[in-house]
Amino acid sequence: MLTTEWWRSAVIYQVYPRSFADADGDGLGDLAGITRRLDALSVLGVDAVWLSPFYTSPQNDAGYDVADYCDVDPRFGTLADFDTLMARAHELGLKVIVDLVPNHSSDQHRWFQAAIRAPEGSEERARYIFRDGKGPGGDEAPNNWESVFGGPAWSRITDENGKPGQWYLHLFDSSQPDLNWENPWVREQFKDILRFWLDRGVDGFRVDVAHGMVKAAGMPDYMPPANAGSMGGSAGLDDALASGALDASGMNEAASDRPELPTPPYWAQDGVHEINREWREVLDEYDGDRVLVAEAWVDPPRKLAQWVRPDEMHQAFNFAYLETPWNADAIRRVVDASLDAFSSVGAPSTWVLSNHDVIRHATRLVLNPELNPQGAGIGPNSPEHPDPELGLRRARAASALMLALPGSAYVYQGEELGLPEAIHLPDESRQDPTWFRTDGEKYGRDGCRVPIPWEAEAPAFGFNDTGLSWLPQPEIWSQFARDSQDGVPDSTLELYKRSLALRAEHDLGNGALEWLQGYGSETIAFRNSGVTVIANTGTESVQLPAGDGPGTRIVLQSAGVDGGTLPPDTTVWLV
Repeated sequence: MLTTEWWRSAVIYQVYPRSFADADGDGLGDLAGITRRLDALSVLGVDAVWLSPFYTSPQNDAGYDVADYCDVDPRFGTLADFDTLMARAHELGLKVIVDLVPNHSSDQHRWFQAAIRAPEGSEERARYIFRDGKGPGGDEAPNNWESVFGGPAWSRITDENGKPGQWYLHLFDSSQPDLNWENPWVREQFKDILRFWLDRGVDGFRVDVAHGMVKAAGMPDYMPPANAGSMGGSAGLDDALASGALDASGMNEAASDRPELPTPPYWAQDGVHEINREWREVLDEYDGDRVLVAEAWVDPPRKLAQWVRPDEMHQAFNFAYLETPWNADAIRRVVDASLDAFSSVGAPSTWVLSNHDVIRHATRLVLNPELNPQGAGIGPNSPEHPDPELGLRRARAASALMLALPGSAYVYQGEELGLPEAIHLPDESRQDPTWFRTDGEKYGRDGCRVPIPWEAEAPAFGFNDTGLSWLPQPEIWSQFARDSQDGVPDSTLELYKRSLALRAEHDLGNGALEWLQGYGSETIAFRNSGVTVIANTGTESVQLPAGDGPGTRIVLQSAGVDGGTLPPDTTVWLV
């Protein structure tokens, strides 16, 4: 049976609101700024926009510490501004997906404030995960769990009488207490939150830490591998490296082939799937193919596919693909594993190269993952610095390859401009909790969150009219500005426009992949819906198909092709 749901083949553009566009000039992006720039996304050719959090928040973790799930933080605007954004996006034919942050709230949320004022064992305390401490006087944390951002995952409150009280769990920052999803009251509140935004017309939700929420019974001690990734995936690249299960010789392995490590007691527990099913029932109450997208750091793809079974979520981010190095064999294996896993449950595979939590792929693809583990970030004192020209060349080739794959693809704001990671940020400007909780040992994620450039000669490169910017923009941003690339044939922006137009023209998102043989181990070659795609990840040029028949005419090239051969780090599409 032909399936036509828009999300099965969509290209979804991630907007990080504080860094996209700033209408009021205070240095922080806002909803009105996004609305003014939506036309550019329509011209780019994407199908939907995903908005990272814009809810009321103290902003200790860039809005992922939510103090009110049903209102807009004044720094970003108002609910009326959100409604205006929604209306304009739909007018342009763009779907809108918003973030949902259910694993934890802000410690400023009224629920948590009531919990710390209430006595032990109260209904209010039961909305979060409070426990008595161990040892004399309960002075030791309930278990040895560590925060994703560094340091212990437990903090102790002080009771109203001034004495030390119970401990609460926070898998992220201490200002982000974990909610208790064993509590039916919490579940009902989030159903109401879903309906609040669905009633306003949103087309779906990206679910933050969708592999979290439920913890193993008894919350046993667990010793994670050192240098675990920023989201603590159950068997991610950094876990494998740090545990010794994967050494430098394994850098060319697909993420889907890496050793599968034990699942931590705070991630990917079976009870999460019951929550997924409850939410799916809520979305099914609404017309219009509303979508749930899981941010689940779960390896390998066959395990991740459990999040997108027919009665659960619709999509899950394919972090195994994101973590795979620029190596043909590794990419082929992870593509095969992804297509097999997701199709086995009737879901589309997704493809992603960058987002607000990882080093931008124009930088990451020339870094050694062993030296630069996920979540550590990169800065002035990192063990290696990238070759920017090679990084951009590989990023363009990787993007052209990704956008030709069947399924749904995600584009992170600024990658269509070829933006690299901002490496040389002053220490005093950094804001990521990882930087502070590790005492500067890890740089964290600020480098991929710097406000993006729109106009080369404007204040703040067009981010606003005042020149203010919550993170400093590098001087090189001028060469990446949208207006300096618009209409320039070989620019990265035009490469994305051309890729997205051809993807839509040939309906590649709804296509089927057929591997082509005879191109060597360092070359990726496949056919999808009549388009032949060839990517060279090696160091030697590769011969392209000769003649004037089907599959010989180049319609897209990530870099110049001359003399019938494909240079290294280059992707072409042929028809």
